[in-house]
Amino acid sequence: MKKYDIVIAGAGASGVFMSYELTRRENRASVLMLDKGAPLEKRVCPIKSGKTGNCVKCSPCHIMNGYGGAGTLSDGKYNITTQFGGDLHKYVGVDTAMELMEYVDSVLCAMGGSEAKLYSTADSDLKTRCLQNNLHLLEAKVRHLGTDRNVEILGHIFDYIKDRIDTQFYTTIEDVEKADDGGFIVHTDKGSFAADKLVLATGRSGSKWISGICDKLGIEQKKNRVDIGVRVELPAEVFKHITDAVYEGKIVYKTERYNDMVRTFCMNPYGEVVSENTNGIVTVNGHSYGDPSLHTENTNFALLVSNTFTEPFEDSNEYGESIARLSNMLGGGVLLQRFGDLVKGRRSSARRMEKCFTRPTLGATPGDLSLVIPKRQLDSIIEMIYALDKIAPGTANEDTLLYGVEVKFYNSKVAVDEHLQTCIPGLYALGDGSGVTHSLSQASASGVHVARILAEQYK
Repeated sequence: MKKYDIVIAGAGASGVFMSYELTRRENRASVLMLDKGAPLEKRVCPIKSGKTGNCVKCSPCHIMNGYGGAGTLSDGKYNITTQFGGDLHKYVGVDTAMELMEYVDSVLCAMGGSEAKLYSTADSDLKTRCLQNNLHLLEAKVRHLGTDRNVEILGHIFDYIKDRIDTQFYTTIEDVEKADDGGFIVHTDKGSFAADKLVLATGRSGSKWISGICDKLGIEQKKNRVDIGVRVELPAEVFKHITDAVYEGKIVYKTERYNDMVRTFCMNPYGEVVSENTNGIVTVNGHSYGDPSLHTENTNFALLVSNTFTEPFEDSNEYGESIARLSNMLGGGVLLQRFGDLVKGRRSSARRMEKCFTRPTLGATPGDLSLVIPKRQLDSIIEMIYALDKIAPGTANEDTLLYGVEVKFYNSKVAVDEHLQTCIPGLYALGDGSGVTHSLSQASASGVHVARILAEQYK
């Protein structure tokens, strides 16, 4: 059984940047990075390649797994902020968190992203307009690389680390156990490895796996939040004055009816809607490209309602999955409905979709989202659409498209210290898989943070 100083479980954003920083900094650590997905050049979704019009549930899903993680083929948008995208600042401090995210941005630029524009929502007219209409614009700097440029940058990073870091793809970690020497034994479907330090960096797709490992090893975790909503698609002109100014407007609204928080998420100007497979469940997402020749006529974004549960209920992810399963049951995958049909209480049919002026960018099944999404969440989404219509007239048009469901699974928040180390010495949990971060920027920053700590130990 081969032994390494450090084994990284997952080659997503946090794993990629951890491997980069360990390569850049002088240290003697032997490092292995494992991922159940494919190498970058083989991450090709059958839908995108034109082989099929619907999700065929590849195992593992190329959109969600493989080098670069779920962020690779999903727009390449890095939000430099502590106002959203995770709680890294609560562990390392606001100044350190911002320094880490700025550093990640500098690496991305050095690796080919310097031509990508850096947007800012600070001191914008949009913020004033939002406040005038009971909406709240969160502040951030946004570097939009685009899916195409993001893939190129990740390729450059892999070329940089490949001679220093052992990387093994198509490898599923089946179990983890503590070794007698204080290290760890990592059992995979391709054999077992020993490690002095083990880093759990599995990202969103590893939610259930990390939870199981923590349960087995007695590591405290909290499972209390999931975001449920839809992806909105409309003509790009409707949001052009917003996306031209800030690219992605993170807008939050508190509903009058329920006092629920609804927010926009992952705004993609001139982008396209895509499906993704999480643990066999098909949900919806979106992305856009940096190359103008690949732009569409539409803009898409998610509207998400945050759901936080109290005792005795614990498994919020199972709640979200059950709603997504219902959508898959009725639509065979993603459901699609015109906003006009939804508010009139009727399903969107193929005949009605033929008359729709907004052309969908994802082949989805016309149907009725009110049969899938709980009434409270759906009421809140409808109220948010009318609120957005005040700052972006046309949002509440009949032909605005709603895809469902979009679910953001917040991995169980693993109990870690300021070094992102668990109660078990040598076992670290970082990135979106830890529940500490919820964004590319913060996940990448967490990888840099732990890499610097371990580089010093193996200097």
